Amino acid sequence: MGTDTVRTAPPADESASRRRREQHGWYVYDWACSVYSTSVLTVFLGPYLTEIAKSAADGDGYVHPLGIPISAGSFFAYAVSASVIVSVLVMPLAGAAADRTGRKKPLLAVAAYVGAASTAGMFFLDGDRYLLGGLLLIVSNASLAVSMVVYNSYLPQIAPPQERDAVSSRGWAFGYAAGALVLVANLVLFLAHDTFGVSESTAVRICLASAGVWWGAFTLVPLRRLRDRKVPPSRASARGWRQLASTVRDMRRHPHTLSFLLAYLVYNDGVQTVISQASVYGSEELGLGQSTLIVAVLLVQVLAVAGALAMGRLARTYGAKRTILGSLVAWTVTIGAGFFLPAGAPVWFFVLAAGIGLVLGGSQALSRSLFSHLVPAGKEAEYFSAYEISDRGMAWLGPLIFGLTYQLTGSYRDAIVSLVAFFVIGFVLLARVPVRQAIHDAGNPVPDRI
Repeated sequence: MGTDTVRTAPPADESASRRRREQHGWYVYDWACSVYSTSVLTVFLGPYLTEIAKSAADGDGYVHPLGIPISAGSFFAYAVSASVIVSVLVMPLAGAAADRTGRKKPLLAVAAYVGAASTAGMFFLDGDRYLLGGLLLIVSNASLAVSMVVYNSYLPQIAPPQERDAVSSRGWAFGYAAGALVLVANLVLFLAHDTFGVSESTAVRICLASAGVWWGAFTLVPLRRLRDRKVPPSRASARGWRQLASTVRDMRRHPHTLSFLLAYLVYNDGVQTVISQASVYGSEELGLGQSTLIVAVLLVQVLAVAGALAMGRLARTYGAKRTILGSLVAWTVTIGAGFFLPAGAPVWFFVLAAGIGLVLGGSQALSRSLFSHLVPAGKEAEYFSAYEISDRGMAWLGPLIFGLTYQLTGSYRDAIVSLVAFFVIGFVLLARVPVRQAIHDAGNPVPDRI
């Protein structure tokens, strides 16, 4: 006599254990890839690539990629803008593929290892190879963007609504902790390069390449712990740009979600531009040495860990929206004060770095967790693709304005103060978004504090 096999849901404690295991693996991807953002994009590559471009420049200080005259001092900012444009072109394809197939881990693996390999290839930047540097920057930045589409889309699947602010904040904290740890090693190598028997430029190239090795090595952990989910047949036919068009049409039914994305697009462009251009501002305008910049960014990393966790706690009391609005006020004051920093005075640059660190992690983490509440169930990857496009989609504009302002005025002070507008406009736009109604319209439960 045969028996039927009855499938039962796992016990609650087993389900919670699986969820914690995935969350811990998810944190480790931030630990893996954030070193690129810190050591490469924020500290070393900007000043180093600018010097390489200057060594290749003509008598008027211009380089000529593709025959286009560009100020050597603006080349890095323009390369960042180009990488963002490439990112915007490929992210919708990644988001649609993740939702269509449910196979997120292979997509995460490909994006992560292409990015890690191109970052490791920065070891070969020397002489006047500024074009190679620009190309590797574009590939690595675009790969990071694609991997973050997939990575962020896991958040609604691994954390219930009441946990998302905390889980998102912990992810950012892991990333900043890794950035701080690796920067300490970078600082030792850079300051004692003679002791290690290498030149200063070789030490910089080792620091750049080591970020790629770190990224690739620690990506193994999330690839082991995160799980792919089956997708309903109704979503199996969506493809690429057609899926993006469908997502945009679907978002028109959720206008408040679109309003949040617009606000995030604006203020996050300011955040991303500060991250990528701060070291150039410190070295070129304020005349600070590389060791001073490393210490300043290390200070940002340490305080960003505490800031991300503290703002996660503030969000439980005051709600994510109010906490983000408060952080935008702090960003406005901090960047405005940056215009008045005296040259050759590292102490005041450290004060500016401390202000940035306290609000950096929290504003990004809470924006991600707040958006996760606005995503209709089953559309995580495609909506987070749109989120990453908002993250990266106008992030070309900040560096472009920064580069153009410098090219037109010859002053990095004018360039840095132009970024204040992104935070002011973003504040106004976010303040107008009724987030509770947006969550309700998306069909999700509304937390007590949001």
